[in-house]
Amino acid sequence: MTIVSRAALTLLLAFSVTGAIAAPDPVNPLVQQRADPQVTLAADGYYYFTATVPEYDRIELRRARTLGELGHAEAKVVWRRHPQGPMSANIWAPELHRVDGKWYLYFTAGRADAPFDVRLYVLENAAANPLEGEWTERGQLKTGWESFALDATSFEVKGQRYLAWAQRPLSSTKHMTAVYIARMDSPLSIGGPAVLLTTPEYAWEKVRFDVNEAPAVMLKNGRVFMTYSASATDANYAIGMLTAKEGANLLDAASWTKSPVPVFASSAANGQYGPGHNSFTTTPDGKTDILVYHARNYRDIAGDPLRDPNRNTRAQAIAWRPDGTPDFGVPVADSAPSGVSGR
Repeated sequence: MTIVSRAALTLLLAFSVTGAIAAPDPVNPLVQQRADPQVTLAADGYYYFTATVPEYDRIELRRARTLGELGHAEAKVVWRRHPQGPMSANIWAPELHRVDGKWYLYFTAGRADAPFDVRLYVLENAAANPLEGEWTERGQLKTGWESFALDATSFEVKGQRYLAWAQRPLSSTKHMTAVYIARMDSPLSIGGPAVLLTTPEYAWEKVRFDVNEAPAVMLKNGRVFMTYSASATDANYAIGMLTAKEGANLLDAASWTKSPVPVFASSAANGQYGPGHNSFTTTPDGKTDILVYHARNYRDIAGDPLRDPNRNTRAQAIAWRPDGTPDFGVPVADSAPSGVSGR
């Protein structure tokens, strides 16, 4: 079986840290009108959620004891864009990470006078609960060259922390994005040169735009699985994957193997289009891995897809093949009744 049944997933997502089964919540959409979702199951037993808001003007955090409760949890605005200058437009793809006893928010931002000239930035908070305390701006996260850069994520393997992100290669003569990795020497900086891991090369990665972006990392079965998203942010958006051995030199592009086909893509049968920009989490007991992603429940979009607000956050369990690789299946159909809002 490649995916958990909808009924079973409802129970999984409602499973609380106390081991009790909560009342079944609507499963999908998990949170309405929230794109680029990232969920962190923290040591305090809470799921923390952040995502891109449709207005592209602020960063929100929310937390809940179960995944199914996130859509109804209070959304706390922890930071707003500047009126002008750096960090004043296109606030995208926040990610929340706890490193060395502090919380960090990595996010993408442009300028009001050049909204698509985006770069990576960092906020820091020393409070135990990231919805409390003070978020301090720690400036731009420099990647080694200045160009269109977005979608930073941070992860640790065997005691070494890494940054992965998307950026336009300095040598590129056209607008495109590729995925890079670098070793981090602090939560605010990388400690060595960026290594190019993947560029758009297959037809499915180059529909309307040449895009590899939104890396997300999961460690399992002695391997590092890095998913990324490709093509335009419409029904063509899909997830690809790179794989490396956990003990390999992750800063050597030759250590990674790229899937030639998408590992997760639109499903007309289930009414799900453009799944992508995912993150990974687990059930509270750690026994079931969960894919969190956004998708729309319709194919055709009027105008610019970036102006369509209905990329909703969704989640589903991940199955594992006998060879130890993930089987994401296909996006499951919506199960929440109409009118349920996560805003």
